[in-house]
Amino acid sequence: MDADFTPTGADHDRPSQRLAARRPRPGQDAMQRTLIVLGLAIAAIGLAWPWLRKLPFGRLPGDIHIVREGFSFSFPIATCIVISIVISIVLWFFRR
Repeated sequence: MDADFTPTGADHDRPSQRLAARRPRPGQDAMQRTLIVLGLAIAAIGLAWPWLRKLPFGRLPGDIHIVREGFSFSFPIATCIVISIVISIVLWFFRR
């Protein structure tokens, strides 16, 4: 047998190594928080959907809607611009 041979699991029985295995890697806790916040935001939007449907998004002046027989095309450019501005302002406040 080798002189450096240790039985399986013998070096994993030290408390410091067991605790080290449980610690999250750097950046992992931030990812967990981000996923939780994203999930809660999606759930909140889903719960508020009956009221959010009544907002005029998608029907603003400047939104392009083309409806023909057997064909419809919608490009809500004004809605995209409004949503982009709102998200930019919210993120600006969080960075301050």
